[in-house]
Amino acid sequence: MSNLLIVDDEQSYRQLLSLIFEGEGHSIRTASNGAEAVELLTAEPADLVVSDVRMPDMDGIEMLRTVREALPDMGVVFMTAHASVEAAREAFKLGADDFVTKPFDVDELKLIVKKTLEKQALIDENRAFKRAQRERGSVKNIVGTSAKMNAIFQMIETVAEVQSTVLITGESGTGKELVARAIHDLSPRAEKPFISINCGAFTETLLESELFGYVKGSFTGANTNRKGLFEAANKGSIFLDEIGEMSPAMQVKLLRVLQERRVRPVGAHEELQIDARVIAATNRDLKQMSVEGTFREDLFYRISVIPIHLPPLRERSEDIPDLVNHFVGKYCDQSGRNLAISPRAMHMLENYMWGGNVRELEHTIERAVALERTEEIQPERLPEHITNYNPDRIKAEFELPEDGLNLTAHLENLEKTYVIEALRMTAGNQTKAADLLQMQVRSLRHLLDKHSIRTLSAQMRSGE
Repeated sequence: MSNLLIVDDEQSYRQLLSLIFEGEGHSIRTASNGAEAVELLTAEPADLVVSDVRMPDMDGIEMLRTVREALPDMGVVFMTAHASVEAAREAFKLGADDFVTKPFDVDELKLIVKKTLEKQALIDENRAFKRAQRERGSVKNIVGTSAKMNAIFQMIETVAEVQSTVLITGESGTGKELVARAIHDLSPRAEKPFISINCGAFTETLLESELFGYVKGSFTGANTNRKGLFEAANKGSIFLDEIGEMSPAMQVKLLRVLQERRVRPVGAHEELQIDARVIAATNRDLKQMSVEGTFREDLFYRISVIPIHLPPLRERSEDIPDLVNHFVGKYCDQSGRNLAISPRAMHMLENYMWGGNVRELEHTIERAVALERTEEIQPERLPEHITNYNPDRIKAEFELPEDGLNLTAHLENLEKTYVIEALRMTAGNQTKAADLLQMQVRSLRHLLDKHSIRTLSAQMRSGE
């Protein structure tokens, strides 16, 4: 049984159509004009609207134009005693399914309604199938059965149903974008765009243009109008990765967008209304940054309405075997191979600390699958720093002296040492050094200034 809305200003037609389609087993509501139909559809959508075109107060075309954005897939069949090419063209442009002329043949109209409802059922079935595939795919990509990951899965399902801003925190490589995409795919916005941007990959000026767009002539090279990512993500979700790298000026502009839900393209005089759910992520401590004054406190609270923290892999080592098998299967499928992981190799993988988290593990398995020529991945296919890893030796090297130590000074010195070593290994190339340290270039430059070694980078580049 389907829910039909009959719209006609003539009571005789409303009564006739009600009798016809009630006899077909459908649930019927009626409206005498377009305005009344809009009210009824706002309160409860219909599977199909059978409507006259010409009516007082609001005609059928205007009625459809009013509700189409909210009900993009609702079936619509128009009736008219005054058929015109212009009316038919506008009706089909708005997504009407068919157009019949009064007086109509009852059997013909019944057939049109039946076919339209069958088409709607196929659309609904296809959408449900695609949604189920997308949901399974999103969650399937987040592997883990540990208690911590089960809590993450439950949180994803819970927050997907609401519209609040989410802040995902965790070390680099823990899978923050996978969680963001799963939230989107499980949400009512799943059919709309999911737009992702790394805030640390752009300068302040470029980030503003990317997020908000710009108008022609607003700056050199702006030869056309360009839609910003917030506008592109309208009705969907926008993922702001590495939000902690955003400059203070951009933080102010983002806060205003979140408060007012409006953006102003660079060079424009008018603002655009936007409706995009914001999901942010960072590997930095934004709370501490807000205390230090490097991240706005009001923006921190605005984006962290719902916080989700992803644990590092070393805190959920029981998930390593599942992750290893998942990645072995993934890269075997891509290469058309069939490999297993040897017990010795698995033991080494389980005992390693994984500073680069799941991303490092995935790259390790991708490399091993590519190099292995037997039927099992052997320890020899793993990097030396994994096969040579000895937790007992590491523990001895970091044994706390009996008289204690100044932890802050020790960590500062260790940090400086690693930065210098990364610069040495890359001949002073800051971009490559940042990659080695798994951080943004902007963060590396901050450390260079912090330790007063920015000139050292230039000296290494020049070979001094």
